[in-house]
Amino acid sequence: MSYHAFQAHTLISTPEQLASALDIPLAPLQAVHSVYPLRISAYYLDLIKKTGVPLWKQAVPDIRELEDSTGLIDPLDEENLSPVPFLVHKYPDRALFLVCNECAMYCRFCTRKRKVGKPEMMINDRTIAAGLEYLAKTPTITDVLVSGGDPLMLSDNRLESILKALRAIPSVSTIRIGTRIPCTLPMRVTPKLAAMLKKYHPLYINTHFNHPAEITAEATLACRLLADAGIPLGCQTVLLRGINDSPYIIKQLMNLLLKIRVKPYYLFQADLTRGTSHFRTTIDTGLGIMQHLIGHISGMAVPTYALDAPGGGGKIPLTPDYIKNLGKVLEFETYLGLPCSYPNEISPV
Repeated sequence: MSYHAFQAHTLISTPEQLASALDIPLAPLQAVHSVYPLRISAYYLDLIKKTGVPLWKQAVPDIRELEDSTGLIDPLDEENLSPVPFLVHKYPDRALFLVCNECAMYCRFCTRKRKVGKPEMMINDRTIAAGLEYLAKTPTITDVLVSGGDPLMLSDNRLESILKALRAIPSVSTIRIGTRIPCTLPMRVTPKLAAMLKKYHPLYINTHFNHPAEITAEATLACRLLADAGIPLGCQTVLLRGINDSPYIIKQLMNLLLKIRVKPYYLFQADLTRGTSHFRTTIDTGLGIMQHLIGHISGMAVPTYALDAPGGGGKIPLTPDYIKNLGKVLEFETYLGLPCSYPNEISPV
C-alpha cells in the first residue's frame, strides 16, 4: 500500500465517520466541523476508546469551540511576522518554516486552528521556494524549525527534498522538525524515514505528548527508531484543563518521556487561540505543578514552563518564586520550602 493510500485508510475526517465510531450525536460535530476541520487517526481513536476523557477532549470537536468570545484568531501574530507566506521570522536567529497544511490529528487546542487543514493554507512548491529563498538571503537565521501542520505527513521524498534544500544554505546550521506523529500516528515513523532523516544532521525533533496514556508500545518504537538514528528528541507538552492539569499526571508523563528517550523540553501555557478558551488553566496552576516537579524528580525530567507571549512577544519562562530578597545576600527557599541564603557580593580582583 502506498503512503497516501495508507493515510486514506487510517484517518477519520468527517463528522459522520466520527459519530458512528464513537456513537455520539452528529449535529454538534457537524456544527464545529463547518468552522474547524476534524481529523483523528484510527490509531488514536482506539486510544480514545481505551482511555476516555483525557484523549477524547484533545481530539473530538466540542461545541464550546464555537462559543469562545475571548480568544484571538492569530494569538502569536504570526501573519504579521511572515516576510513571505508560511515563514515566520520572530527571533533574530531563528525562523519557523511551515511546509505542510495537514496533521494526522487536528488537536482541538491548536495554535494555528485558524488555518491548519483548511483550503486557505495553500502550501505548494511556490511557497516552499519563497521560504527557501528568504532563508538563503537572510544569513542571520541559523536555526530553522520545520513545522506546519505536521511535516511528517509529507512523503519521505517530499520531506527529503525540503531538508536537502535547507542543508544547501550555508548559514543554516541546525534544523528542527516539529511533529506530533510519534504520538498520533507512530507507525508513520519507519526505519526508512529514520535513515533518511539521519543524513541531515545536526537535526532535532520536538514531538508532543500531553498525557501518560499516549506513551504506548507503538509510540515507544517510533521514538526509538528516531533516537537510534542519532536524532535528539524533545517534547513540548501543553497544559490543558481537565486533561493534564495535575502534578501527578505531569510527573508521570515526564518520567515516561525519559524512559522512551524523549527529553521534556517545554510545558506550555495554552495560547489565547480563538476556539480553545475552555482548555486554559490559570498560571497559578502551572506554577504549582512546577513546584511539585522541581527537586522531586530528575532535573532531566523537568521542562521549562513557558508562555508564548501574545502579539509575537516570544516565549517567556514562568518559574515558581523561590527568591525572597535579593541584596548583598540572596535569601531564598529551597525546593522543600526551607529558608536558605547565599552571599551576593564579590571581592575586588
